[in-house]
Amino acid sequence: MPNGESQLLRTKSIDKLIADSEDPQSRLKKTLGPWSLTALGIGAIIGSGIFVLTGTAAAGEYYKAPSILNAQVMDLLVNLLRYHSTAHVLEHGRPAAGPAIALSFILVALACSFAGLCYAELASMIPIAGSAYTYSYATLGEIFAWIIGWDLILEYAVSNIAVAVGFGGYFKDALQNFHINLPDRWSIPVIADGHLTGAWFNVPAFLVVFVLTVLLIQGIRESAETNNVMVGIKIAAILTFIVAGGMLVNPANWHPFAPNGFAGVVTGGAIIFFTYIGFDSVSTAAEESTNPQRDLPFGIIASLVVCTVLYVGVAIVLLGMMKYTTFMSGTPAGDAPVGYALRHLHANHVLQAIIIIGAIMGMLSSLLVFQYGQTRIWFAMSRDGLLPKLFSKVHPRFKTPHWSTWIAGAAVGIPAGIIDIGTAADLSNIGTLFAFVLVSLGVILLRRRQPERPRGFRVPLVPWFPLISIAFCVVLMTGLTVLTWIRFVGWLAIGLVIYFSYSRKRSEFYQPRKAAALSK
Repeated sequence: MPNGESQLLRTKSIDKLIADSEDPQSRLKKTLGPWSLTALGIGAIIGSGIFVLTGTAAAGEYYKAPSILNAQVMDLLVNLLRYHSTAHVLEHGRPAAGPAIALSFILVALACSFAGLCYAELASMIPIAGSAYTYSYATLGEIFAWIIGWDLILEYAVSNIAVAVGFGGYFKDALQNFHINLPDRWSIPVIADGHLTGAWFNVPAFLVVFVLTVLLIQGIRESAETNNVMVGIKIAAILTFIVAGGMLVNPANWHPFAPNGFAGVVTGGAIIFFTYIGFDSVSTAAEESTNPQRDLPFGIIASLVVCTVLYVGVAIVLLGMMKYTTFMSGTPAGDAPVGYALRHLHANHVLQAIIIIGAIMGMLSSLLVFQYGQTRIWFAMSRDGLLPKLFSKVHPRFKTPHWSTWIAGAAVGIPAGIIDIGTAADLSNIGTLFAFVLVSLGVILLRRRQPERPRGFRVPLVPWFPLISIAFCVVLMTGLTVLTWIRFVGWLAIGLVIYFSYSRKRSEFYQPRKAAALSK
């Protein structure tokens, strides 16, 4: 096999990965226990999505300008197979799930559960920072590791820009309740929907990222303790909404339950999948876990169970409070469905304030955990030589990758002050689903190649459970639009250019480098 090809498919020894993590120059501090890891997962999973995307997915999405780019890949494939044309393809949006969005949450929870089991096994075997990137390096080869690492950079960065912008909007609205009005020129995106807004910079969106960046540099224990408090507040807010909103439910609003049948449920799942992104962040904390073999699987699975119960409860109550058609995308009800329903039904002002605080805490904790996860991905890729060594330098006092943290803060905070990314959810969804597919495949490969290696957790019924995980993920990916797929492929193409022009030559597997070392 030619040298270039052999390098692309070279896997990194698990023992070597673990040995590299013990290097004093790049070793991270171990402080996280099972409940901190669970809170980390909940902190990442429950963000602004539950307060926004539930209504959007229930009512469907509609675009002013019909285009084949707005069509779902599933709809496109079905029409090509059935009619041998695209004449019947829905080009102006995605069908409504209606109250059956509760089933969408369960469908996505099942997909995430099977993927979560796969993450749990690999995390217990390879307790190293880097998550799916590291697992792919150990199972599939360097080129797949680079692709998934580059993919995760997109997932974390784009979703955090969107959450930071959302936080800025909620924060601005919250201040108005105290009769404090921030000027639009300093509190909204400079560019929205491709047009200049007249604003100069979105200061709240930038500042929240800056503050969390400083907190993350101080240390993971301090960050985790802050996250625990925020997670407690937002869970309390969600439970308050379920109880109080349940008293305002009109059962007639649950009919029709599934206006577009299973297609609507799948489409709803593809949209609200964004709300589940984050449990994989638990695995990025592997090197800072005190007992990763036991605690990582617990944190991943427990966070998924808790969030699924809360999500289904919110969906059932919200769609019982108001008809699903109320929450059309692009309307005030669609932009903030929970808050709109409470105001429209004249709920107690204290209750509304609690929900706003819960939404803000949800966004803060989600930002914190995703910024944390992003820096650990960069840290792992840098330690392997695929990114500049600056990204894996550890602060001598705080034992955190401080340069990665500062750079990640700038990469998210500055764009958040300028742009509003309306398609962030779909871009993050497709990237995460792709990562889940590779992780599930990695479990199957390692069971065959290294069956004797100790596993702190074992996925049952291999290869069937990982194959079910892959099938679920592929189905949900087909619920995304053609435009999302094009953007995703374009991002991967840029990543491959960087890999072949820079990263490949700095890898420890690069053949000319090894030959030069031997000649000396």
